[in-house]
Amino acid sequence: MRSVRFHDYGPPEVLKVDDVPNPEPGEGQLLVQVSAAGISYAEIQIRGGVMEQFAWFPDPPLPHALGFEVAGTVVKVGEGVGDEWVGRKVVGVSPTAGGYSELAVLPVAVAQALPEGLSEHEALALYGQGVVAVGVAEVADIQPKDVVLVEAAAGGVGSLLVQLAKNAGAEVIALARGEKKLALARELGADHAFDYTEADWAQRVREVAPAGVQVVLDSVGGEVSQAAFDLLAMAFGRMVVFGTASGKVPQFDPEQVYVRGVSVTGFGPRVFIQPEYGFRLRRTAFELAAAGSIKPVLGPVFPLAEAAEAHRAFEERVTTGKVILVP
Repeated sequence: MRSVRFHDYGPPEVLKVDDVPNPEPGEGQLLVQVSAAGISYAEIQIRGGVMEQFAWFPDPPLPHALGFEVAGTVVKVGEGVGDEWVGRKVVGVSPTAGGYSELAVLPVAVAQALPEGLSEHEALALYGQGVVAVGVAEVADIQPKDVVLVEAAAGGVGSLLVQLAKNAGAEVIALARGEKKLALARELGADHAFDYTEADWAQRVREVAPAGVQVVLDSVGGEVSQAAFDLLAMAFGRMVVFGTASGKVPQFDPEQVYVRGVSVTGFGPRVFIQPEYGFRLRRTAFELAAAGSIKPVLGPVFPLAEAAEAHRAFEERVTTGKVILVP
């Protein structure tokens, strides 16, 4: 089968289409004919070697095929899995990746039948990013009339957070890059939208929120995170950190957290430690989408052979919504 892999860390060009043996499902696993694989920022960082700075992230063996999020049809099952799975359309996530391929193996424990009313691409856009968005919104405890600052508001997670915050009755300030993304954030319900690459963006936020913002949903890190932290309202401000798209870990002064009476919370590990927690968040995301309360933004679709181009477009922030590869 064809599989997109990288043999060394580096720029998008390190991604190559290789011919590799077909995988076989092991005990408790499904073999899926892949119809779509999602691209996430974590995969961009893994390919580029950025994740090596995190001690908790194990380096994958090389060569390595990326692709955690997979949608497709089950063609074979491993030991301990019922034959009723064969022929079923599913979405799921592979803990060892490999979705940038024609065939992929998924643990049956994390596979889910394609939800009724959602396309494969919509379900794929919600499978991982919907979990993060719903979870981050819950942790932030968004209340009516809160002022919520959403970073990377035109991305897969950010676009969902804009909608979730508006549904909760909040005033939403979106940060994005470029007029196309700012326009999308406004279409999704953002009350204000500012380009975070412009030097005065924090000042402009302060102009529309002079008392500060109650909630910051932080997925960028680096200088953007620091500036956003400084915008938190005294005594009531809370920040949820769930990504480092800049490649730089956010740095906060604990003294400022204490003196200003604000909170900074990380989101992520509980989803992996407590699978049932992730299942609940995913079920909520699917239900909200099926009811029309949120709508995943679908980005461009690339063939496997253009995986490098897809990564480059994602990395250069020229895409919106969920970017997808198809065999």
